[in-house]
Amino acid sequence: MAVKLGTNPIAWTNDDMPELGGATPLETCLAEAAEAGFTGIEKGGKFPNDVAAMQAVLGKHGLALVSGWFSGELLSRSVEAEIAAVRPHLELLKACGSKVLIWAETSGTVQAKRDVPVADRPVMREADWPDYLKKIARLADWMAGEGVPMAFHHHMGTVIEKAHEIDRLMEGTPDMVGLLYDTGHLTFAGVNPAATAKKWAKRINHVHAKDVRPEVLRRVHAERLSFLDAVVDGVYTVPGDGCVDFVAALRPVMEAGYAGWVICEAEQDPAKAHPLTYARKGYATLVDTMAKLGVSVA
Repeated sequence: MAVKLGTNPIAWTNDDMPELGGATPLETCLAEAAEAGFTGIEKGGKFPNDVAAMQAVLGKHGLALVSGWFSGELLSRSVEAEIAAVRPHLELLKACGSKVLIWAETSGTVQAKRDVPVADRPVMREADWPDYLKKIARLADWMAGEGVPMAFHHHMGTVIEKAHEIDRLMEGTPDMVGLLYDTGHLTFAGVNPAATAKKWAKRINHVHAKDVRPEVLRRVHAERLSFLDAVVDGVYTVPGDGCVDFVAALRPVMEAGYAGWVICEAEQDPAKAHPLTYARKGYATLVDTMAKLGVSVA
């Protein structure tokens, strides 16, 4: 069994906050991602949307297009409308060989609202759950049929954030609804990542390895900060620089036979956290973690 190690451009340039690395060229991001040791990267806002252009720019650095985030709104629109909205993104990923599509429910989300505390995120109404689960199943069925299965991203500030919401999503949908397992978002949400991984290991089809600085997290809760303010203050960091036990967090996933990508992701202010320095640290930590788990890195 082997996994592949990739990264996300958000450490270099943040699409939700252009002031964080907005002037950093895509070329710098890709060159440094490869220099750090990663063999794949997820899509960001500066990436081309043309297949040939995407393959050319990534090929120059020997990087694969792992996947890419899509802001879904299935809670507030029909399955047909959601399919129409996500189709161009899926077609690009498919043409570039991506094996999953990162999809998150962002209806009403506060993740990009700097003036709203992350604690004031929306909560799904009880009456909405039954229909929502049916719609998610239909959307995921379509994605699977297109060859790019859904990796549902639980995320701070959205309606799927806590362990009980992830549980309800997984329990109420078929296996084709895959789970993106994000150690950082779970820790931020007050959830033990290893417990969630153990419970849903067979459904996890994508992994984001993200660490958390506990002293910043305590301040975020105490001062009721927004998600973006938490990011600017450094709540997230790369594996090996925070409080997450990655051997414990990733063991259930690897024991379930996971053989996909493990993404080193840590949205930080690049002016405070030099991207290449942190990328190297995250890569080294993940290589060490895999060695301790008896998993090879492809």
